[in-house]
Amino acid sequence: MLHLSLAAAITAATSLFGFFQVVPDLPAGHAGLCRTETVRNVEYIVCDVPLDRYRLSLRAVDEAGKPYETFEAARASMGGANVRLIMNAGMYHADRRPVGLAVEDGREVHGAVLGTGSGNYSLRPNGVFFVENGRAHVMESTRYTSGDHRPDLATQSGPMLVIDGKLHPRFIENSDSRHVRNGVCAREGGRLVTLVLSRSPVNFWDFGSFFKDQLGCRDALFFDGTISSLYYPEGGIDYRRDRLGPMLVVTDR
Repeated sequence: MLHLSLAAAITAATSLFGFFQVVPDLPAGHAGLCRTETVRNVEYIVCDVPLDRYRLSLRAVDEAGKPYETFEAARASMGGANVRLIMNAGMYHADRRPVGLAVEDGREVHGAVLGTGSGNYSLRPNGVFFVENGRAHVMESTRYTSGDHRPDLATQSGPMLVIDGKLHPRFIENSDSRHVRNGVCAREGGRLVTLVLSRSPVNFWDFGSFFKDQLGCRDALFFDGTISSLYYPEGGIDYRRDRLGPMLVVTDR
């Protein structure tokens, strides 16, 4: 019989508790980076981040190559900057290191991966979210790698939710595969980054449709449906379902 150490047992119990937590709601009348929108009986927390007012950073692995895994570690890495929001952002290995492209503070810590792989990441096309020359973009992975990009930050994930104004071709309407999910798109010519977390389980079709129809996103990228998490202290949200892979961190400029 396998015996867990006390520390491991506590970690496992904490992760399990996080997985079954209900996504918190925003306080009534809240006005800030995030708001709540409801479509087809699913509530979404929608966070708009204008890049002229806020800095967006990726936290994937530290200088020693160790994943951050928690909001606390990601926040501590920001050198005392006022952290407004943190969200998981990109696919990861079991040890929480990034699977695909990860660029942190202009430094590539993992290269792009275009193989088929497994899971949602292989539901091609997948894509890259990146910020370059002060503008944010969501781009299909092969298109990204065919260009000459030098982003300040980048994270690869998949599948794409919306591609040139159309839903991913493999999404199924009324699918019963429902999870709490999160994702991203860039709007207003890349000047505005929109991050979304569903408050209840939703399928890919409805989640992608929210980005396309409700938010008007031409391209949108899925981040996760297993550990989707959000730290938003202004709205009283500190919701982490498990150890995290790459994270996006929003700070004041």
